[in-house]
Amino acid sequence: MKKYWILSIVLTLSATVMSATAAKPNVIYILCDDLGYGEVGYNGQDKIKTPELDTLAAQGMRFTDHYAGSSVCAPSRGILMTGLHAGHAFIRANSPRYPRGQTPLPAESETLGKLMQRAGYKTACIGKWGLGSPWNSGNPNKQGFDYFFGYCDQRNAHNYYPKFIWRNDEQVMLNGKVYTHDLFTEEALKFVEENKETPFFLYLAYTIPHTKYQVPELGMYADMDWPENMKKHAAMTSRMDRDVGQLIRHLEELGLMENTLVLFNSDNGAHGEQGSEEFFDTSGELRGIKRSMYEGGVRSPMFAYWPGKVPAGTVSDHPSVFYDMLPTLSELTGESVQGPTDGISFLPTLLGQPEKQAKHEYLYWELYERKPNQALRMGKWKLVVPDTREPEEMELYDLSSDGSEQQNVLSDYPEVADRLRKAMNEAHVPSPIWNKDFKPLFNVEAARRITGVDPDPSK
Repeated sequence: MKKYWILSIVLTLSATVMSATAAKPNVIYILCDDLGYGEVGYNGQDKIKTPELDTLAAQGMRFTDHYAGSSVCAPSRGILMTGLHAGHAFIRANSPRYPRGQTPLPAESETLGKLMQRAGYKTACIGKWGLGSPWNSGNPNKQGFDYFFGYCDQRNAHNYYPKFIWRNDEQVMLNGKVYTHDLFTEEALKFVEENKETPFFLYLAYTIPHTKYQVPELGMYADMDWPENMKKHAAMTSRMDRDVGQLIRHLEELGLMENTLVLFNSDNGAHGEQGSEEFFDTSGELRGIKRSMYEGGVRSPMFAYWPGKVPAGTVSDHPSVFYDMLPTLSELTGESVQGPTDGISFLPTLLGQPEKQAKHEYLYWELYERKPNQALRMGKWKLVVPDTREPEEMELYDLSSDGSEQQNVLSDYPEVADRLRKAMNEAHVPSPIWNKDFKPLFNVEAARRITGVDPDPSK
């Protein structure tokens, strides 16, 4: 088994970091839901207008090779929170069979929220959580967030006009009359205002553009000769773009922008619902969408914005991934990670010091849904197992010359495939709550035993 990267080894609070952050910087991590790599203007989108995001990406650092933790919501978000890749993570699929929402994070989990709390930050999660509920170990208030406002069960998050959402452990009744995205923006602005005198960490987990297709108005798209749901898709995304701009201006008005790191990302590839993949070319030149292990399923449209700290107008091709966020914020704040992580801090890259950047031996993904699949990237090489029930069926791609993964070169480089397959086998550790044959079956009895929560909704 590959040894975890331990932060006592990786973490060095350098003089460079100290000079770059005279006061502890605020951190805002904005996560969209099912936003494809090609669904934003700065990555080539021409139908959906995202001027605010495009400006921030142009004035910050755009990442061409940043990856989500998985290609579907819950495992990707769990990997982001805990800093463990899919072969070590507790949550490896959406687990819709768990009767009280998604599988909860175990109580002892190290998370971004807990790390930032220990570092002296006020913490908030606003939007979609999907890693547990108020009555179990996955409660976001128990996983490092002082304040939570949003959806606990991600199935409820499919509806932008729900009956209720949660504020901490209390239901906020909406009766299907309020557009929750707008509430999330209001709550984010309020949280920043109330905590302007103290370091804060805001995890703003927007649900746009995940379906349902719902939006208060179509705006600039109303008169387009498009299918109605494509108008809604575009209007939803542009509304999110508008609100990110509103948040940035709020930070500027409060004098906080120069001491605030803003990171923008998506939890996995585009959903591709109702023809949107083809209509908007949501993955750009990449192959695949959500639940796929191809680049379109796991590549994320990340950028970082921090005036005066993150070099403006730059592009990084450093291969980074969701499980790098925990060690990155650890190095930024000087607070050690309490436990193992598969991540490597990319703070040197963020601060414009690529010569100091450590690199992964490989990046790894696996997913236990529909056709369970795996992938591993090592340098320019990418190995994909489209269906782990047929482990001998592998595909090898050279991303340096074939970024759209069209040419399987397995037969030309069998020794490369063998090396990557060995690393893949090493990365995968069997899960205690998933089928031992690596099939998409959820084991409720094991979840009850490990989390200490009875998932039977009658109890």
